[in-house]
Amino acid sequence: MVLRASAFSNGFLAAIHALGWALIVPGFWYLDRVLAVCKSTTKERSERQGQECYLHPLNVFLGSIFFLLFFLLTAPLAFLGFLLWAPLQACRRPFSYHRAEPTSAARETNRGFELTGMASFTFASANLCLLTDGLARFNNLGHTQHRAYEIGKRISESVGRAQVVITVESPSSCGPLSPSDSIIPRACSDADGETEGQPQPGGHHQSEPAESSASFNGVEAKLTERSSSQANSNESPNKRGQSDDESPAALFSRRPRQQDEEPWEVSSLFPACVDILCLEEVFDKRAAKKLTRMLKPLYGHILYDVGVYACQPPCRCSTFKFFNSGLFLASRFPVLEAEYHCFPNSKGEDALAAKGLLSTKMLIGQNQKKKKVVGYFNCTHLHAPEGEGKIRCDQLDMVNQWIRAFQDTHRQPDEEVVFDVLCGDFNFDNCSPDDVLEQNHKLFEEYRDPCRAGPGKEKPWVIGTLLEQPTLYEDDVSSPEKLQRTLETEEMRKQYISPPVAQEGVPLVYPEPGQPWIGRRIDYILYRETSISKLCRTELEEVTFITQLAGLTDHIPVGLRLKVIMDSEFEDE
Repeated sequence: MVLRASAFSNGFLAAIHALGWALIVPGFWYLDRVLAVCKSTTKERSERQGQECYLHPLNVFLGSIFFLLFFLLTAPLAFLGFLLWAPLQACRRPFSYHRAEPTSAARETNRGFELTGMASFTFASANLCLLTDGLARFNNLGHTQHRAYEIGKRISESVGRAQVVITVESPSSCGPLSPSDSIIPRACSDADGETEGQPQPGGHHQSEPAESSASFNGVEAKLTERSSSQANSNESPNKRGQSDDESPAALFSRRPRQQDEEPWEVSSLFPACVDILCLEEVFDKRAAKKLTRMLKPLYGHILYDVGVYACQPPCRCSTFKFFNSGLFLASRFPVLEAEYHCFPNSKGEDALAAKGLLSTKMLIGQNQKKKKVVGYFNCTHLHAPEGEGKIRCDQLDMVNQWIRAFQDTHRQPDEEVVFDVLCGDFNFDNCSPDDVLEQNHKLFEEYRDPCRAGPGKEKPWVIGTLLEQPTLYEDDVSSPEKLQRTLETEEMRKQYISPPVAQEGVPLVYPEPGQPWIGRRIDYILYRETSISKLCRTELEEVTFITQLAGLTDHIPVGLRLKVIMDSEFEDE
């Protein structure tokens, strides 16, 4: 089954919907500017320190009057547009779909199972806070359209670069370094060794270091240069005295990995060749279209504007949705099926947005027996306010139920399922006493969280993913490289990562003696093994905390790479 691009079943309804929205936009924009001119970010406040003290209040006063006047002038048109737009939400499919024609069949498939019986998949998730400009400023983030462009540019440059494994022969070597930190530029390759000819959007090539070679598809190579710098890589940044303009070697995570530890890293780049990218809080429609334009050279299948609007369910004005779900999904693989559900129990400000679950089924390729290979990918964004764990637990129940129903409906006997992934912003962590209800939810019995040691206990290498909003523009976190160095130092991390939340009326004692300080990790990528084919075995290859969006969002993106091995000798029952 091929999804249609439009959210409407015929062009006439789509045209009326577009006309209604075009009439709404001017009034909506002027109202947003009223908020934006009154609310400043900390960066803007620091930039005004040299100005005369009367200039800013004057700008606020005149700007508010100007934009409010134009809002009042465009309000009648917006009301007319609303009368056209709102009723059509009842017949709108809750997402739009962009599909680009692939330059080759290899760009839309993973031939690893067909050729070698194994394949690796890389997933990434990021909360971008792409609200309208006025609302984003309440999270200390402004200039939504500029941020959307810059985010799309950084992701496309990073994901479209080389995918290699480098082994450093040095006494301090911890083994192979991750492809996400590659310093040798090459094109992404399929399992058969053929490289894709797609140009890297906005990318730039770095010169290859002397006496170096890379390992491609398991062929190991040596990197003799820079070994001495890697030998000192475990020293603190202050001792090294490194500047922000560091060599590519500075992109590597500096903390030594313990022998029994899961493979993990803090990276200033997104992993190379991310297969599926899930973004949250892409509420602004213009920002979503901008991201789509930036990412479509790399991802042929994009779901955006996900969610419902207006009265949901219809004719119940108490549940009016002003914003969509904010979910945005970009996939290298074709989307066979997609289904969205809106949470019915949202409260307060969260009820204004159509937060929910997006479930998809994707075509990966075929195995050695020419049987279709598919994967399930689910993304969500849960209720935000602190102290309302019961609502989030109910939403996790719904997520579990909806995923099970989706897979029961769309699973076919002639196909092999190779991954089942759930990711998103869950708005609770695994270290706060205030989140104890969510930490013990049965969802974590079905899906594996590679960062979790148990309910309420993180693994010692984990860092938080929620940044403190007032400090987003301080020098220590002002660039991907600086944020990476900051996150690798526990004392520095405490200043910029949000701390655990105490239960009401109970003093917080954290961390326990002898335990590391771990901030709030509310962004998750989970995977389930019980729902995939019994021919398959899953291995965790890497967990990544990504600093590339420093200064552009108040979350730290996360990445996960899984290796799936399929036993071709197993006989189906």
